[in-house]
Amino acid sequence: MGTPEFPNLGRHCSVADCRQIDFLPFTCDRCNQVLCLDHRSYARHSCPKANQQDVTVLVCPLCAASVRLVPSEDPNITWEAHVNTSCDPSNYQKATKKKRCPVPHCKEALVFSNTIKCRDCGREHCLKHRFGADHKCPGPKKPEAGFPFMNMMRGSKKGPAAAPRSSTTGSSWWGSVSSVQPQAFGLLPKPAWRG
Repeated sequence: MGTPEFPNLGRHCSVADCRQIDFLPFTCDRCNQVLCLDHRSYARHSCPKANQQDVTVLVCPLCAASVRLVPSEDPNITWEAHVNTSCDPSNYQKATKKKRCPVPHCKEALVFSNTIKCRDCGREHCLKHRFGADHKCPGPKKPEAGFPFMNMMRGSKKGPAAAPRSSTTGSSWWGSVSSVQPQAFGLLPKPAWRG
């Protein structure tokens, strides 16, 4: 077999009727026989271990879960074991319901490759409705005018309207601070008295 330079080159097919020499032989992953191109499939070389590693999975019509059938066991026994132990019909809607574009009359299912999240409204849309005008986006939220601490100085806008307070009388913190002379804190220079 082979050539004088490469004595291990090529192998004979393991099928008794064939025995063809093949320089690029295949090895069956189930029975480990060496095979030619014509006999590499399980059916063509009548592999005795062809069905031992097959995996058959059924989708349960009640809960949409996958049920693996054991090759050496009756499928009815496997099915009964699933129905009696782990079958949860309330899971069916969660497993089968697909997210859809929220635009009215759009039936596009949202998957990883066609989903865009709007920066302004934060909702997910299909590519057709990715622009704000296409999905009637209310636009970005506008920040409140002014600074948030300005409301503390004016009084609370929430609740009943408070009576205006004078700067000298009042029990609020701001009223007590405003009645103190600024010179007491050393913030302003003392006025120079001329005599």
